[in-house]
Amino acid sequence: MSNFIKNANWRYATKKFDATKKVSDADLQTLKDAIRLSASSYGLQPYQVILVENPELRAQLQPAAWGQAQLVDASHVLVFANVTNIGNAEIDAYLNNVAETRSLPLDALQGYGDFMKSKINSLTTEQKNIWTSKQTYLALGNLLNAAAELNIDVTPMEGFEPEKVNEILSLNEKGLNASLIATIGYRHAEDATQSYAKVRKSEQELFINL
Repeated sequence: MSNFIKNANWRYATKKFDATKKVSDADLQTLKDAIRLSASSYGLQPYQVILVENPELRAQLQPAAWGQAQLVDASHVLVFANVTNIGNAEIDAYLNNVAETRSLPLDALQGYGDFMKSKINSLTTEQKNIWTSKQTYLALGNLLNAAAELNIDVTPMEGFEPEKVNEILSLNEKGLNASLIATIGYRHAEDATQSYAKVRKSEQELFINL
């Protein structure tokens, strides 16, 4: 069995973190790098990740996340926030980054930029926001896998009220929306769910061969 599959079997959505254990700066940097290197449509990465370290802010977020203790007990809290109403400004910023990173003249990227703009600008605001929100889940996948390799626990959360999180973190003013939350740290010995058998569909149920 590959280490990847062993790690996937090891990880679970931790319900109770050990508040006395903290993720090291070096391991946190590895997780941040994994998130940063995630795939995204067009390479645009239409989101930002807010690392909430302030204990007072985390305490404010807890009621907005249905009172879940992970918000205050985990070592770190990450809020993945998608860009709302993405448009030309974000695309142009990406093209400038490509040109600088790859030492290319900006005008060499005009055709690709025009193509992206034609596809993205044709979407409604709602369609844009759904699309950018989906991109955050690709980054979450990288976080889950990288954390498992380091034996760091992650609890992905959709159980929260985005409007309240947006208000607490002043995301609306930044053109962002809280798409998902991930708490990271180390499982508590008293978290009984860590011993539960992993329940997944069988291969026969999940895959369709055509």
